[in-house]
Amino acid sequence: MSRSNLLGILLVAILGLEGFLYFKPIPLLLSLEHKIKDAMFWWRGERAGNPNILIIDIDEKSLQALGQWPWSRDKVAVILNNLTQSGAGIIGLDVVFAEEDASSPVKILQSLGIDSSGLVDYDTLLAQTLESSPVVAGYVFAMQEDGVTPHGSPASRAIVIEREKPEHSYLPKPYRAILNIPLLQQSAYSSGYFNTLPDEDGVVRSVPLLMEYEGILYPALSLEMIRLALGVGRIEVEYFEQGVQAVRLGDILIPTDAFGRMRLNYTGGAKNYPYLSALDVYKGEFEREQVEGKLLLLGTSSAGLLDLRSTPFESVFPGVEVHANALDNLLSGDFIAKPLWSMGADVTLLLLLPLAGWLILRLFGVLLSFLGMTLLLWVLFGGHYYLMFSQGVILHTLTPLIATLSLFFGGIMINYFFESRQKELIKAKFARKVSKAVVEELTKNPSALSLEGKEAEITIFFSDVRDFTSISESLPSPQALIDLLNDYMTPMVEIITRHQGTIDKFIGDAVMAYWNAPKAVPFHADEALLSSIEQIEELTPLNEKLQNQGRPLIRIGIGLNSGKCIVGEMGSLGRSDYTCIGDPVNLASRIEGLCKGYGALILLSEYTLALLQNPNRYALREIDFVRVKGKEKPVRIYECLGFKERPWKENPSQFAEALALYRQGRFKEALEVFEKLKAQNPEKLFSLYTERCEHYLNEPPKDFDGVFAYKTK
Repeated sequence: MSRSNLLGILLVAILGLEGFLYFKPIPLLLSLEHKIKDAMFWWRGERAGNPNILIIDIDEKSLQALGQWPWSRDKVAVILNNLTQSGAGIIGLDVVFAEEDASSPVKILQSLGIDSSGLVDYDTLLAQTLESSPVVAGYVFAMQEDGVTPHGSPASRAIVIEREKPEHSYLPKPYRAILNIPLLQQSAYSSGYFNTLPDEDGVVRSVPLLMEYEGILYPALSLEMIRLALGVGRIEVEYFEQGVQAVRLGDILIPTDAFGRMRLNYTGGAKNYPYLSALDVYKGEFEREQVEGKLLLLGTSSAGLLDLRSTPFESVFPGVEVHANALDNLLSGDFIAKPLWSMGADVTLLLLLPLAGWLILRLFGVLLSFLGMTLLLWVLFGGHYYLMFSQGVILHTLTPLIATLSLFFGGIMINYFFESRQKELIKAKFARKVSKAVVEELTKNPSALSLEGKEAEITIFFSDVRDFTSISESLPSPQALIDLLNDYMTPMVEIITRHQGTIDKFIGDAVMAYWNAPKAVPFHADEALLSSIEQIEELTPLNEKLQNQGRPLIRIGIGLNSGKCIVGEMGSLGRSDYTCIGDPVNLASRIEGLCKGYGALILLSEYTLALLQNPNRYALREIDFVRVKGKEKPVRIYECLGFKERPWKENPSQFAEALALYRQGRFKEALEVFEKLKAQNPEKLFSLYTERCEHYLNEPPKDFDGVFAYKTK
């Protein structure tokens, strides 16, 4: 077995391994992936927290002065009242008052059977304060069954709208809600849960923005605070087939995972936001500007109250600051998330990195291979770091890392046993028979290509730049023309190859390509047409760029035809190339030449149409029945207007009616319809048929069969 085959086997094995690890991850690898992302936070370091977020801290000083938690509700009422009177924006409570205040004199006297009339109930006092304060009350969901019968539902003013909800919802569904007592719940302006659900390793990296309880969606404390601060009436949940895609809050689109969790972009470790002791607030010993117009969170940093979490920055982190970071992310919009396309990017990277490593191992020795693989690893980490903190995009890091390292060490072992002599033998054997490009392909996988000429059904593609001569004359130098062609050809070629097409040749400004050889492409007609549509659409951003640069705009025409051709290595001795020949190739070229006359961007023959798997997917219309120069058999040609759901231009139904009249020789009736169409839309196609009808009315044809014969190419 050759070295190439062994490297190929190694590559395939690694691709299979990384595919398994990516789509079926084991807990250990998930944990390591999390740790890599945690390390990126360390490499980035801390950054300043939003100064408009303030934590009212139930700290050790407050506990010593005001007693152990929970405090009597009159003290909490004083704190909230002082904050409200000082102009606090929104106050979120990272605490829950699930039981009545037993320390209230009313409750004590009632328990003793003594008349308590005339005394103030502390719960009532706090409720009155809540009614006049901008408070979002906190509560907590019990996620698992705990033996307590669920009762009561949270109170929230948020209206949650679900768009295109799939049959199965991935939002967390808690077992029961641990709520504030009804008096307080009803008095608060709104409420939100303050659950933080850690990952498997106990680290809190995200917050669930919404949970579904008893069929109703409820917002998190941070989300509800921002909603009220922005004055937004509703929360919108956007789904895709596999769960939640994003949560929209007014103009803010919050990316989430499929479970509705927002990944936290932590600003730093503990105490990264301003703190104000609850005791100082209780005594009124603070300045108004410290709280005025700000988002306040009443919570605790005291270790004794056990509201501590583990985060990427610290293993002991105040839980209230998790909500502060969530508020910060929502305010600044600096989200980090795995968007829908990230899986495609991950898979592409899983393919490209091993392929790049494989090429390095094939092309270089041990030292350069080591340097090359080290560079790949730096690119991997550096690229992921940049995407995470500059673009807010999280990609999978560990699996391509494992794949790259495995390939490197495995490749070094293979290279130790196999020398480059094997590659030289292949080159010596085939250098006189095939092109250099095919020789290189054979050295990578000799069995991949069959070089002997053989008959195969293929789809042929021709494209040509319109008014290329005028463009050439308008440019100041040959190099400017070359640069323009390169800027145009590069994305077009990328689109063709991405759709599994084979570039045959460049003929000046024209491109020839084909599908289904040498590699079999099951739906080659569709791939060719999809590639053509994508190329036309790609011209829009390309021309915007060219216009901004003051360069000529590019317009092209594309012709497609399908049929059986001879494909294989052809040419003279030593100067052969893999190509295709046959009548279908010539017809494809002729069809492309007709685009300009019909004002069409894409034309295809009836033979290509017959091979399309789902013609209804495209906006297609038959435009003529022609006999091209050099061919006796006429062919029906069709114009593609893009995809059916978003065509480039309208296709009025009257055109088909007029075309039918025209083919029946009823030129006067057809002319009336074509002229109406032309008046409504001066499309070149309508003008062409108007002229034909007028010509045939003046010079009636003999034995008219609906076929238009072209005398020139």
